[in-house]
Amino acid sequence: MATANRLRARADALLLAGSLVLSVVALVGPSTWVAQFVRRTVVAPLVGLQQGSERWRASWLMREEYTLARDSTALRAMNSQALAAENDQLRKLMGLGRRLGWGFIPAEALQTSTEQGFDFVTTVTLTAGSNAGVRKYSAVVAPQGLVGQVETADPTMSIAILYTNPDFRASAISGDRSAVGIVYPHLGQTLGDRSYYLELRDVPFRNALKPGTPIFTTGLGGTYPAGIAIGTVLRELDAADGLSHTYLLAPAVNPSDVTSVLILTPQRATQGVGNIWTAAVSTDSATKSIVAAGDSVARAIAALAERQRVATLDSVKRATIDSVTRAMGIVRPDSTKHDSLPVRRPVRRDTTPATRRPGDTSRTRPDTGTLNPPRVR
Repeated sequence: MATANRLRARADALLLAGSLVLSVVALVGPSTWVAQFVRRTVVAPLVGLQQGSERWRASWLMREEYTLARDSTALRAMNSQALAAENDQLRKLMGLGRRLGWGFIPAEALQTSTEQGFDFVTTVTLTAGSNAGVRKYSAVVAPQGLVGQVETADPTMSIAILYTNPDFRASAISGDRSAVGIVYPHLGQTLGDRSYYLELRDVPFRNALKPGTPIFTTGLGGTYPAGIAIGTVLRELDAADGLSHTYLLAPAVNPSDVTSVLILTPQRATQGVGNIWTAAVSTDSATKSIVAAGDSVARAIAALAERQRVATLDSVKRATIDSVTRAMGIVRPDSTKHDSLPVRRPVRRDTTPATRRPGDTSRTRPDTGTLNPPRVR
């Protein structure tokens, strides 16, 4: 053990002596070759390690900056999309307020979910209460159509049930006023998901509705004024009794997108809302018809252009084949008939005017130049 310690001490002494010798040589010796030797042998690995660590640190800092910039850009994009959607909703709400003119109370809608495990909105909290004129059973509407009705009204806030609530009911009529029924929430699962749908029940059996037919409130019952858009017909469901029709409706309003609403006052519910939503649906239908007509015209133009292209390609193909066969001296089978036909030569006509004597009634034939005998009358 003592021998190992003495050897280690001697090695340390030799290393120290060598370092001192190198230091003295570096100080008093030629600076050029000594510096180059030391830089290439002893200092080069240390310098490379230092440069590598500096590059790694700069890359790490740059990566953090890029990550922060990307996250901030994504956050700004999300905020801009949310702001654009909110501004669009507010513009539509202001337009609805201008069309209504009076008898409404604006409010913000704070969504709440009553079903565990599902993001299924059935009630909303409104930032307006009885102090602002909100009453129980007041209709809640959005620019797209019916949202629900007020269930409880406190002085500064109120609770409204949506059409997804099991207690929701509304008397409805089709846009062409050919069928009436009662709208219920569609509580069953459709296509394996919890989507928002409605059911139009108790439609008389003699009245059938086509998919896409708009459905509006009738105004019966005193809660919802006549003419508020409820949804559109998707398809017919199997009725339990078999004596009436039941239809699945796509609601006009998606509760998940509702952020601001208008609460109709009882006076406005009595006076009605006119044709605000019916005119909007008619305009949308006319727009869809115009778009469909434009699409049909575009398809016809595209088909005509395709036919012209095919005809041009066929003519070019035939001309190419004819030129190639003619250049190679190959007689096509369909060209023998044209080659066997006699060549029609033009008849040479004498265009020299014929000379007539006075009193001579004969005339010269233009093709032979002979005189025709005069006719005896």
